[in-house]
Amino acid sequence: MAPPLSINPLAEATELSGIRQIANRIPDHPGAVNLTVGQPDFPVPDAVKAAAERAIQNNLTGYSHNAGLPELRKAAADFYGNKYHFRYDPLTETVVTAGASGAMDAVLRTLLEPGDEVIVPVPIFAGYEPLIRLTGATPVYLDTRPTGFVPDARQLEALITPKTKVVIFNNPSNPTGVTIPPHEMDALAAVLARHDVFILSDDIYSENTFDAPHSSFGRYPALRDKLFLIHGLSKSHSMTGWRVGFLFGPAHIMQYIVRIHAYNTICAPTPSQHAAIEALTGSADAPAGMNRAYVGRRDFILDSLRRMNLPVVKPDGAFYAFPSVLEFPLDSKTFAVRMLEEAGVAAVHGSAFTRYGEGYIRISYAKSMADLATAMERMAGFVDRLRDETRHAGPDAKQI
Repeated sequence: MAPPLSINPLAEATELSGIRQIANRIPDHPGAVNLTVGQPDFPVPDAVKAAAERAIQNNLTGYSHNAGLPELRKAAADFYGNKYHFRYDPLTETVVTAGASGAMDAVLRTLLEPGDEVIVPVPIFAGYEPLIRLTGATPVYLDTRPTGFVPDARQLEALITPKTKVVIFNNPSNPTGVTIPPHEMDALAAVLARHDVFILSDDIYSENTFDAPHSSFGRYPALRDKLFLIHGLSKSHSMTGWRVGFLFGPAHIMQYIVRIHAYNTICAPTPSQHAAIEALTGSADAPAGMNRAYVGRRDFILDSLRRMNLPVVKPDGAFYAFPSVLEFPLDSKTFAVRMLEEAGVAAVHGSAFTRYGEGYIRISYAKSMADLATAMERMAGFVDRLRDETRHAGPDAKQI
């Protein structure tokens, strides 16, 4: 008898994102306020939608070049170069991908081999670790909790070994909303310049910074030949479902990344690419209006959490808060599930962002102020009830 068919053990070991584990429970709780998924609640700018409609009406719906429409690559290179002061050739150093996730996948599958190590500042977005492991490489964690969720240069250097192939940054950070200050970026860049490692900086939230302009690793000439920068329109223009990302990197490697990307998705959706040209040119100021709203929402969330006596580091980018729930005798997933079931508020457990996020929850404030007000009122009541339970359970209580 033939042995049963099997699948790749790496695929079998890959779990559904913890973000989706909570989000998928929400339909079972009508009326719950969803603070889970990083989906801006603003509409796509009308001019961007009109550009997509024109592309469809004009039958511009076939395949583009695998690296993306030349005019879009130029628009992307010009936009980010003019704003963040790094320059990449549109034809040889710029690739349009199917979202930032497509860029991350293509880079890691191009660079990594079994046995390689990838340094990842944690807690960090749930999508990185599975992509690393699916290549046969191993994530190595740089714990940012002691430094206010900012990666420390000395700790980074201590983790670099002959097996280190890539160092990943997410700036601003998902889930914490923290950005890397320029002085710390200088220190990190100095370490990276001394070592033969690739750098992959996911800057998908670069247009969503509130207290200071975004600072890019692209401004360091010493890193140029080993740096890859990820950008996109999902967060800046609320174009999550349009699947348009941008990848910038050295030409001698980008030629191989294009091949990997092509075998995965052939190209980013062509009508979306035509819309993206408008997003980067005629609608380039769209994020500014969103950010003004995010600042008000952020400040409201911070004030609400502090009134609940839940410690939280002030986020200065993205649209997340990452408060601590370490005081409670239950793990973060149990906290999140109970808050959904008992209070009608859905947030993501911190352990979804590697085990270093345990003891925290992620709150997305990409919601209306009315929804946020309802959520914070419900959450405050839930926290009060949970504290009462904890007091009555006594100091030896474990999970309740």
